[in-house]
Amino acid sequence: MLVEMRKVNKREKVVVSSLDVAETFTYFEEENQREYAREHKAVLRAIRELKCSDTFRGEHFSPSTYTDSRGKEQPCEFMDKDGFAMLVMGFTDPKAIRFKEMYINQFNQMEELLKGKLIEREKGIVVRQAFTKALKESGEEERMHNHAYPTYTDLVYRSIFGKTAKQFREEHGFTKKDKLRDFFSEEELRKIQNAEMLVSALIGYGWGYGEIKKFIMNQSINKITSESGKVARG
Repeated sequence: MLVEMRKVNKREKVVVSSLDVAETFTYFEEENQREYAREHKAVLRAIRELKCSDTFRGEHFSPSTYTDSRGKEQPCEFMDKDGFAMLVMGFTDPKAIRFKEMYINQFNQMEELLKGKLIEREKGIVVRQAFTKALKESGEEERMHNHAYPTYTDLVYRSIFGKTAKQFREEHGFTKKDKLRDFFSEEELRKIQNAEMLVSALIGYGWGYGEIKKFIMNQSINKITSESGKVARG
């Protein structure tokens, strides 16, 4: 069972795939009192045959594709909690109730995480605006020939993740079009904001890039050393 956060129609949503539904929910034949595996194509057919409005379908279901074991691209669907509830309403095998409950619990947990993440993303926009303003007003943007923002952002990322934005993209297979902050957790977003606020404050005090880099990276190294010591002593 996998309920996940995914970008659907440019919005981050909590969804589950038709593949996962097929794998989890069996088909129960009442006449023979037998339980069968539910084929993925049967789940896709059930989604197509739902008696729901086009508006509901467009809002709660999202066509997609996956690569099968033979390397061929095949159709699948992602659905949010409302779409999932609509689909499995008619599933009546003995295990269905238990699985429905487990899925809904996962949806609720993931939606709470998404809510916290979206709050941090909104806060991050304000912090980033102040960060950009500090770079411009200090003259760093001009001195670095309009490369101050990516340079300082890389410094922030290195202090937290140990790698630059480019290295992070390459490691996780992200493209330049992907917004990295969409993939960070709530805690990671909060750390980035704290680092950007600190850098903004140091720039405001007249510190240059070299001084800030030395201070930030030393703080990171000291923290890593401290945490490693705690683990060793534990």
